[in-house]
Amino acid sequence: MTDKKNGISTDLVRELAELLVEKDLNEIDVKDHDVRIRLSRGVASIAQPQIAMAPAPAVAVETAGAAAPEKLSDKNAVPSPMVGTVYLASAPDAAPFVSVGSHVNEGDTILIVEAMKTMNDIAAPRSGTITAILVEDKQPVEFGESLVVIE
Repeated sequence: MTDKKNGISTDLVRELAELLVEKDLNEIDVKDHDVRIRLSRGVASIAQPQIAMAPAPAVAVETAGAAAPEKLSDKNAVPSPMVGTVYLASAPDAAPFVSVGSHVNEGDTILIVEAMKTMNDIAAPRSGTITAILVEDKQPVEFGESLVVIE
């Protein structure tokens, strides 16, 4: 069912709310074209008026070796399920969860994405061999950005 006023599917909102609980997330923020849905749970916050500000002009900055975030293009790539910061190991002095050439089983932790001060283990969606790690430790990632390739 879609709300005719704003074009938001109530079924989609329900699915996102279920995902929020199922994955034990604190917040989900989804944008599709000009429709944005943000769901959060936990401590209630006081609504504050939002002030629309003109966007800052875009400035192209090119750094050596820097590339745009890699989006899911390889069918074997594992996408980030959320926006956050990637950690390749459980602690700064610990060995990485995986490296290129590592064999993983479905469900093994391959890295962590921190979102809103919550550490979220990212599990291998299938068994296989890690053929590429597309992110660096402590790198910010976007929803859907490719993290590793499992073949």
